[in-house]
Amino acid sequence: MSNSDIEYSDDKEAAFVSTKPIDISTSTSDDVVPPTAFGPLARLRHYEAVLDRKLGIEAHGPDRILPQDRKPPNQAVMCLMWASGTMNLSCFTTGFLGWEFGLDLKQSILITIFASLLGSAVTGFCATMGPAMGLRQVAISRYSFGWWPSKIIAALNVIEQLGWSSVGCITGGLALSAVSNGRVSLVLGVVIIAVVGLCFSFVGLKGVLLYEEYAWAVFFIIFMIMYGEVAKYADNTPSELTGSSLSGSVLTFIGVVYGSSASWSSIVSDYYVHYPVNTSRTKVFLLTTFGIAIPTSIGMVIGCCVGSTMGVNTTWANTYNDDGVGELIQTILYPQGFAKFLLVILVLSGIGMNCIAIYSASLSIQLFAKPLQAVPRFFWTLIVFVGILLLGIAGRNHLLEVLENFLALLGYWNTAFFVIVFTEHYLFRKGNFLNYDLDVWNTPAKMPIGIAGLVAFLLGIVGCILGMVQTWYVGVIASMIGADGGDIGNQLAFVFTLVAYVPLRYLELKYIGR
Repeated sequence: MSNSDIEYSDDKEAAFVSTKPIDISTSTSDDVVPPTAFGPLARLRHYEAVLDRKLGIEAHGPDRILPQDRKPPNQAVMCLMWASGTMNLSCFTTGFLGWEFGLDLKQSILITIFASLLGSAVTGFCATMGPAMGLRQVAISRYSFGWWPSKIIAALNVIEQLGWSSVGCITGGLALSAVSNGRVSLVLGVVIIAVVGLCFSFVGLKGVLLYEEYAWAVFFIIFMIMYGEVAKYADNTPSELTGSSLSGSVLTFIGVVYGSSASWSSIVSDYYVHYPVNTSRTKVFLLTTFGIAIPTSIGMVIGCCVGSTMGVNTTWANTYNDDGVGELIQTILYPQGFAKFLLVILVLSGIGMNCIAIYSASLSIQLFAKPLQAVPRFFWTLIVFVGILLLGIAGRNHLLEVLENFLALLGYWNTAFFVIVFTEHYLFRKGNFLNYDLDVWNTPAKMPIGIAGLVAFLLGIVGCILGMVQTWYVGVIASMIGADGGDIGNQLAFVFTLVAYVPLRYLELKYIGR
């Protein structure tokens, strides 16, 4: 079903929308402008269709991809695209947080590997639903959350992807500024990175996968060079933390790293809708899980190594504090000319994350409400781009603070999201995709009412609040762990959501029937 064929029936959301299907097949030229009587939406849709024919711009938006319409990419892309999107300067900088929390090198590395694998497994499960259903992740959530509560997921998705992209733009901007010796300002660097990411995501899934399939190899080589030049300076002085204070720092760092990998769970199926229905779910799970966990660990562990030196190497510490991550990389790598070359290439690492984030954010906007589906995806892509610029410029001087708070917050709500989707699939739909009526994915009256999903999700957020540790707030329960608190927001979100969803969903099915 194309966007132009969407029927709005009695949905109140669509009361103000009235667009007629555009028959472009009778046009004698791609440049024919549709009659003005069709209105601005029809004109935009016409231009989208023209761009699709000329440049391959994705024009079907968030519609379900039927089995006969799929054009499956190489299955290796399920692994490689995440390697390109996660092996970047943002992951490198996140590794510094282990040192920030008072942990030693060994503790930081072990936590990084364990927590990234755990978060990646959450994303890996959600990925298995994409090929089987042919739907984007927000649309899939309607079968468990219900029509109206799934809008919360769509809104949070947009915020999440804006945040990811802004982080990528900041790190890339810092690197550009450093390699140009300050001639490119940080603001201009943020703008450049955002614009390049926009170019790939504007094309759609085809453009995103084209970049992600190959970019990872370049970044892998660079990170291996960084290991060879930097790892020998790592300092493994034991942490001074003991007892509950140590436990608190460990829990908080776990929350940050876990959140980094689990945050892809709410968008991962967006990229798997073209794979065949019979694609092995085990293969999808493993390729996605390790495709996220391994490159994330590669980037973060080298960050842990460099971070461990901050207490003993005053030159590196002062460079990082005064001039940022770009200048630090130039300082620690040698010779200088080679360091500049590597830094230029590393700038591109943030683009992979931006491609993914911008594309999924625009789809989430369309899935927020039916009328928004009538507006072409490329328009929402431009709106998301503007939002990324504003956030990236506003937060450009506070990168570590952004990472520490933002990544942990991502994990909280994605944990509640995962619990609801997982429980619905295995407990209430018996793990069988035949128990999903995929033809009604965009029909509100056929979706669950959403009482169970909404209440369970909100209670999960309550658990997050009680157990979170942020620079601006420490939860009541979290504050009981150590001097600075220990983040158990994800653990409480898991328990609160599960305990609430199971009985409420049973009651919802018994008395409402859907």
